[in-house]
Amino acid sequence: MNNEVYIVGLGVVTAIGNNVAQCFAALQSGEAGIGDITQMQTIHRKKLPVAEVKLTNEELAARADMPANLSRTTLLSFTAAREALDDAEIGDLSNFRTGFVSANTVGGMDKSEDFFVEFLADNNKGKLKNVFDHECGSMTEAVALKLGINDYMTTISTACSSSANAIFYGARMIKSGLLDVVVAGGADALTKFTLNGFNTLMILDKELCKPFDENRQGLNLGEGAGYVVLVSQKVADALNKKPYAKLSGYNNSNDAYHQTASSPDGTGSYLAMQGALKKAGLQTTDISYINLHGTGTPNNDSAEGIAVKRLFASHYPPMSSTKAYTGHTLGASGAVEAVFSVLAIKHGVIYPNLRFETQMQEVPFTPETELLRGKPINHVMSNSFGFGGNCTSLIFSKI
Repeated sequence: MNNEVYIVGLGVVTAIGNNVAQCFAALQSGEAGIGDITQMQTIHRKKLPVAEVKLTNEELAARADMPANLSRTTLLSFTAAREALDDAEIGDLSNFRTGFVSANTVGGMDKSEDFFVEFLADNNKGKLKNVFDHECGSMTEAVALKLGINDYMTTISTACSSSANAIFYGARMIKSGLLDVVVAGGADALTKFTLNGFNTLMILDKELCKPFDENRQGLNLGEGAGYVVLVSQKVADALNKKPYAKLSGYNNSNDAYHQTASSPDGTGSYLAMQGALKKAGLQTTDISYINLHGTGTPNNDSAEGIAVKRLFASHYPPMSSTKAYTGHTLGASGAVEAVFSVLAIKHGVIYPNLRFETQMQEVPFTPETELLRGKPINHVMSNSFGFGGNCTSLIFSKI
């Protein structure tokens, strides 16, 4: 029995574009979306750069035909998930067993923060209805309902690997014969809680981030959403469009080292990449491009680089981090970069690692600094490594 899982739809919204076409154009032209904070009310304006989606809540709500008082995470999630479903051209979802597997880490935190500003100033103010969807699962339920998906829905929240895990969990549901179609990915909005938290950890760069550079100072937070539509072989055969790619490998491993830091020797990263290769039945020499997790923090990039060195020594494929464009979109990042990886296969391109200047001392390779076109991209590895050592690697393959 063929139990391959195919990607037939893509949707994304980030600081570099409000849809797939705009994001891909920015990736090719080298336009980063990182800059001053303009929408979030915070003391860090003009001090900490972030990668904001260039739409207000009202504009997102109008596009989504949803109430503007919903959390920004919900609005971003629906925007990208709707684009992915429309792109898939599946038609009536009631003809299939369809699931929605969605990830996020902040839930409705932005609305909770709005509530407490009013409530702390006057405890007779602040509308509790504005925080009814504070927890992460509410985002999934609201978006699934709006998409008309009723067969199955679940939420995954595993820090920065969340939406990568959502994608491979969705694939496992299809491979197990439990679902025919899965819209899988994730979303996260910028909030004061995350900005203040990461700032307390002292891992935010006050300038534009420089992933995999010897002189990197930290990450820039971002926001956005990304989704892919996964289908079984049977559904793929029934569609009028050719799938973009297939998900051939995936693995989640944990280095169990620290609550926030990666192990210095990149144990979890190494095991995730190694396991994904084994699942796909591929060798390291088969990988055409690595979309690095590449946050720009000293610890993350060093651990990932050492793991890449250990696994790929003597044959380093082209690699780059797209977080230099989008910032680190946390729970959305795995799916956002899954979309970018599939686009790399479709168009035969490798994205440049913006602002890279100096090779890291601990590794013998450098990321790509120029856009490469016309490359035969057969297999792309996409890494997403989260707090708690939750490390996931996905491999997308050309059909």
